Amino acid sequence: MTTRIWTAALAVIGDEILSGRTQDKNVAQIAAWLNVQGIRLAEVRIVADKPDAIVEAVNTLRERNDYLFTTGGIGPTHDDITVDAIAEALGVPVVFHPQAVAVLEAYYATRGGLTEPRKRMARVPEGADLIENRMSGAPGIRVGNVFIMAGVPHITAGMLDALTGTLEGGLPVLSRTIGCWVAESEVADLLRQAEKSHEGVAIGSYPFFRDGRTGANFVVRATDAALADRCIADLTQALEGTGRSVVAGGI
Repeated sequence: MTTRIWTAALAVIGDEILSGRTQDKNVAQIAAWLNVQGIRLAEVRIVADKPDAIVEAVNTLRERNDYLFTTGGIGPTHDDITVDAIAEALGVPVVFHPQAVAVLEAYYATRGGLTEPRKRMARVPEGADLIENRMSGAPGIRVGNVFIMAGVPHITAGMLDALTGTLEGGLPVLSRTIGCWVAESEVADLLRQAEKSHEGVAIGSYPFFRDGRTGANFVVRATDAALADRCIADLTQALEGTGRSVVAGGI
């Protein structure tokens, strides 16, 4: 019996990546996330901010993979052309998504209001659904098998978190969460080692600042419950070994 292998491609969009001004950090985190969803990242392409190049890449990659993810080019400025190019690739018009407009109006209500440039971030290819963005308000976009996400890595991470468990792929994803009052930078090596020591696990780190203190929640995801439990137990022991208290279920 042949096991179905689900594949995804990633198009990293932006001249700043090609010029070297910005170093891409999304490939690794998207690959790790997909792996836990039972989906293999089969190919990555870096694409210039040129409509024709984006259209060609989108149509090529979405047709030979189950899923296509894009990062970059969905901000509020005139050179953020990803939505327009993907709509062209799909043969549909660009429209304002009413839910996206409402989300942005609420987000910017205390941040200077929803200006016309900011409203651009509510534009989607017709027929699209939204991907929740708890970080900066502007949602990601899902249309067919194409997922259009921000280029800023921590915002991308939040969008991936919102998509966890929603894509058809391999075995279902299980998660376990613990929290700790610690700056994630202080335990980055510890988290990396825990993930490396438990093949098949992905660990997400979600920092926060609350009541004048810095903390983080750590989410362990895997398709094997026993593996996730072992990783959480080892991670808890390692964090406690640094003299910190760990809260099961998160803070």
